[in-house]
Amino acid sequence: MIKRMMTMNRGDFKILDQKIYGRPLVYLDNAATTQKPQVVIDTLKAYYETINSNIHRGVHYLSQRATDEFEAAREAVRRFINARHAYEIVFTRGATDSMNLVAASFGRTFLHEGDEIVVSKMEHHANIVPWQFLCEDRGCVLKVLPFNEKGELCIEQLDQLITPKTKIVAVTQVSNSLGTVNPVKAIIEIAHKKGVPVLLDGAQAVSHCKVDVQALDCEFYCFSGHKMYAPMGIGVMYGKEEWLNKMKPYQGGGEMIKQVTFAKTTYNDLPFKFEAGTPSVGDAMGLKAAIEYMESIGIENIAAYEKELLDYAEKRLSSIEGLRIYGQAAQKAAIVSFNIDKIHPSDIGAIIDKLGVAVRTGHHCTQPIMDHFGIPGTVRASFAIYNDKKEIDDLYEAVYRAKNMLL
Repeated sequence: MIKRMMTMNRGDFKILDQKIYGRPLVYLDNAATTQKPQVVIDTLKAYYETINSNIHRGVHYLSQRATDEFEAAREAVRRFINARHAYEIVFTRGATDSMNLVAASFGRTFLHEGDEIVVSKMEHHANIVPWQFLCEDRGCVLKVLPFNEKGELCIEQLDQLITPKTKIVAVTQVSNSLGTVNPVKAIIEIAHKKGVPVLLDGAQAVSHCKVDVQALDCEFYCFSGHKMYAPMGIGVMYGKEEWLNKMKPYQGGGEMIKQVTFAKTTYNDLPFKFEAGTPSVGDAMGLKAAIEYMESIGIENIAAYEKELLDYAEKRLSSIEGLRIYGQAAQKAAIVSFNIDKIHPSDIGAIIDKLGVAVRTGHHCTQPIMDHFGIPGTVRASFAIYNDKKEIDDLYEAVYRAKNMLL
């Protein structure tokens, strides 16, 4: 039943109908960005053709229509991640923008010299570098939670890693390189016992599993739209009301103010306090359409189908002699990172591209992971609802052929 649903939905993604180098496109780069269903594309088109206008404070018809649609998108996100209030949903340009927002605003408000920030060794650079900026500017200390050879976080070390100087713990829910699904609920509980707030990078989680920020009890949750079938250029920073009210604004300009004089500026209410400037209204509407599209399929159905693809892909690829899969955690999302002995991953990627198979190669913005394993990068295949086992067979054949050509 689930397989049939996914096969039917494949027709919603017109880009997949094309041929690459004379071969049917096999798109397995979904951890970088997912393709967009026709309903999302149609939503963007309809916005620019019928109601394009700047939002809030406009008294004319188009502005009011655009404002209603923008705020409806905010409510859709609130429902999707089960936030308590719609004003806890802040629209950004993506997960990177969201995490920079938290780091800058939280840091300006709460961090001082000698304070500590805890991240994990498997973080995307977007959840490392903004905190390093704070360490350089404020004299803070970045502490790192390691992972084992399976690609599982050593959370038994977290309790000792957190000290009275720790001000925040920032970790990924799902590793974009290893596919590891981290025990974030347990991490949050450990941090909260010591009174420390937690930020979760959910960029690789929201398209693969059900997210409930109230059940998780995290203080901040960040993700991008473009990895969950929505347009590029839209993202979300969820924050608990009590923390957002305490934090200073990230950027200054229009929308985020109540009153401006040359003597003093007073800030707007949530969420507008953190949404300076003209937002991407059409992209927010596209995010709403993508959320409704995923909900129509069922997040649980998506997770079950992708687990089937993951298991099949790991079994097939593991049969290739000399191939090593990085990331053997007990809980994984639909990501397979691998190398073949004596072959650079970029060489594999270049050859299989000519065979119509799109994967990602390199360090995937997680250089500390690559340094841990002593490798320059990996070949990464990542799956979505429109992929099928035939495409995994195509991946296997392409990788096998590349190996024979390069060795």
